[in-house]
Amino acid sequence: MAGMEAILKADGRILMAHGSGGRMARDLVEKVLVKALHNPLLEVLDDSATMPFSGRLAFTTDSYVVRPIFFPGGDIGKLAVCGTVNDLAMAGARPLYLSLALIIEEGLPLADLEQVVRSVREAADEAGVLIVTGDTKVVDRGAADRLFVNTAGVGIVPEGLCVSGANARPGDVVILSGTIGDHGIAVLSRREGLSFETDLLSDCAPLAGLVGEMLSVCPSIRAMRDPTRGGLASTLNEIAEKSKVCIRIEERAIPVCDAVRSACEMLGFDPLYVANEGKLVAIVPAEDAGAVVEVMRRHRYGRDATVVGRVVESPAGRVLLSTAVGATRVVDMLTGDLLPRIC
Repeated sequence: MAGMEAILKADGRILMAHGSGGRMARDLVEKVLVKALHNPLLEVLDDSATMPFSGRLAFTTDSYVVRPIFFPGGDIGKLAVCGTVNDLAMAGARPLYLSLALIIEEGLPLADLEQVVRSVREAADEAGVLIVTGDTKVVDRGAADRLFVNTAGVGIVPEGLCVSGANARPGDVVILSGTIGDHGIAVLSRREGLSFETDLLSDCAPLAGLVGEMLSVCPSIRAMRDPTRGGLASTLNEIAEKSKVCIRIEERAIPVCDAVRSACEMLGFDPLYVANEGKLVAIVPAEDAGAVVEVMRRHRYGRDATVVGRVVESPAGRVLLSTAVGATRVVDMLTGDLLPRIC
C-alpha cells in the first residue's frame, strides 16, 4: 500500500482511511498532530496521559462546531483552546493541560487541518498549557461539516479561592474587560459575506493571564464569566439568578465598537446578546473595583476595561438596563438561537 505521503501528495485531502486505526491513521497522528503539538507528556502516546497535580482541581470540557472554521481573527483551533482555557480561568484556576479530539469530515484539505493544528499550538503556547492527549476520527462526507473539535481542560485553583456565579452581593461592582459582540459579528460577516468600513476581527483570546493579574490585586473577586453564547445579557442573568440579586447596568458605559454597532443596527441584533470569545465580566467588591480596572487596563486583553454596573438587592434574579435616554428596561436571558454555529 502506498504511504500516507504519496496519497496526500496526489490528493491533498483527508481520506476515510485516516480514521481507520491503521497505518494511515497512525501517520496522521504522528506526522501532523504530534509533530505540531509535541511535548514530553503527549509524545508518550499511551491511551491516557499521566500528569502531576497538587491542590484543588478544576475540570471542564467543550465542543466547537463554528461555521466557517476560519474567520477574521481566528479559526476553530484557536477558538477551542481559548474557550476551554477561559472556562478554567473563570473559576480562578491556572490552566495546565488540555485534551484535543478532532472529528474530521472526509475530503477536508490537509492544509486546512495543518493550519488549525498550528493555531492550536500557538494558542496553547500563549496560554501556557500543554496538549497532553487526544483523539482523531474521520466521518463520511456531509457528516461533520468539515471539522468539529472537542477539548477538555484541567487546572489548579489556589487554596482559599472561591469564584462562583452564586457569590454576587448587593453593593458589588460589575466590570467588563472590553467591547462586546466582536466575535459573533466577525464570524457572521465571513459566513454571510458582509463587509464593513473597518476590519472587524474576532476577540478570541486566552484570558488566564488577565485573570491572574486581577486576582493578584483582588483575591476576593466574587464571580467571573466569559460571555460567549447568549452574550453579556445571558451571562449576567445567570449570575443574578444564582446569586439571587439584581444587576443594574448602564447602557452608556458598555463599550461597543462602531462596526459591531452598525452591523447590529442593520441586522436588528442587540449587542448585549451577541457572542464574545475574548472578554470577561467580573463581579468585585466596590472597594476593590478601582484597583481591578487599573490592573486590567495594563493587560493587552483588558485595555478597555470599565465599570458597567452594580449589584443591588432587588428585584432578585433580574438584570435591569439604564438606557441612554434615561429609561429602565428589563434585560432577559436570550430566547432561541440568535447566531447558530458561532462557537
